[in-house]
Amino acid sequence: MTIKTLNKDFTVCKITDYSLVNFESEFCFTGKTDEEKSLVCLTRNTPANTTDREDGWRGFRIEGVLDFSLVGILSEISAILAAAEIGIFAVSTFNTDYIFVKQPDEEKALEKLTGNGYTIIR
Repeated sequence: MTIKTLNKDFTVCKITDYSLVNFESEFCFTGKTDEEKSLVCLTRNTPANTTDREDGWRGFRIEGVLDFSLVGILSEISAILAAAEIGIFAVSTFNTDYIFVKQPDEEKALEKLTGNGYTIIR
């Protein structure tokens, strides 16, 4: 399986509403529940109406379109990174999965994934 580094700085945050979110940015992941509105975005695009935020995330994309019948992709990647004591923030889209790690863990994460048979595109 191939993983591509996104080479961008990301922020994970909570926002009061979506009025200031730049939905035209190349990366913008939202989640809404009865308790919160969450956003993963490029750090430079973090909206002013953020109530909580954590900067310093780096992203990887699993390349290709993943069929819904595939099982355990995120589980395997998260297990590899957990064994290396690397925390993740994962986002799934219709086509694929994205894994975010804190910037200081980026190289170690890529090293562990490569060592477990993943091809990395930088």
